[in-house]
Amino acid sequence: MLNIKEEIQVILLRNGLSMRKLVEKMNDAGHPKMTIGGFSRMLVTKSIRFAKVQEVLDFLGYELIIKKKEK
Repeated sequence: MLNIKEEIQVILLRNGLSMRKLVEKMNDAGHPKMTIGGFSRMLVTKSIRFAKVQEVLDFLGYELIIKKKEK
């Protein structure tokens, strides 16, 4: 099963960013304000909304693709 926290962490590492830098850059770019603690808590408790995942991935230049599992 997809663990969104780990996936986002891998993407951040590939882009040379920390969660703190991501949050700062998104806030500076005019996205709805978030705190590092709030963002981290959403990931740890798995309470992050789909729209927020899409927003973060879009900001990082990624897209989420949903496809049917192959049998």
